[in-house]
Amino acid sequence: MKTILDTDNEFFCDINALCFELLSTEEAELVRASKTQVLFRKGDNLTKQGAFASYILFVIKGLALQYIEGEMNRSFNLRVVKPGEFVGLSSVFTKNIFNYSTVALTDCQVILVEKETIAHVVKQNGEFAFNLFRRYSEQNAGMTETLSTMLFKQMTGRLAESLLYLDTLKTAYPDVFLLLTRKNLADFAGISTESAVKLLKSFEQEAIINLHDKDIFIVDKNRLEKISKNG
Repeated sequence: MKTILDTDNEFFCDINALCFELLSTEEAELVRASKTQVLFRKGDNLTKQGAFASYILFVIKGLALQYIEGEMNRSFNLRVVKPGEFVGLSSVFTKNIFNYSTVALTDCQVILVEKETIAHVVKQNGEFAFNLFRRYSEQNAGMTETLSTMLFKQMTGRLAESLLYLDTLKTAYPDVFLLLTRKNLADFAGISTESAVKLLKSFEQEAIINLHDKDIFIVDKNRLEKISKNG
């Protein structure tokens, strides 16, 4: 992890993302005064589950993996965090801790903003607050769908849904599967690594996917969607 100064070559143009454009000049200055721009190297933790949260994160560049840590070295992956997304929004409105861990899949440039500043701006800027709540609600809705998958689908359905989700990222991020280990993929489906490997081979034998080393290509999306739906 490295703090990026405005004199560094890696410095990204200030808070000019669309969501921050909703701030007034005074509010933007307040955010600027309370932010730090950081470069997380691949493999660095952006957040740690259970750790005190004094800030929220806004990803400028790079991909990160958000997951819940369990006992006995088990974990469950929630989503891939993309540029333009927040991490840690729940700490603004609920507990003062991070509810999940986040690790950088690639080098990530991130803005850290003190959460008290965000809370202050939310209270006085309705449009910004609406945008933030919408993002927060979308994340919660996605987690609810994930929970539904875990509760009501068998292993094949879970893995099929995980592959379909990750494939939606492939247009913008062609290397997404290359950034993930088979354990990462298994943790999206809530199954063991061994089961994930066996199911992938089965999907390939049935001409549903093609495996090229770590990369995965969906050949028959309709069949995979049926497996996901009926799994």
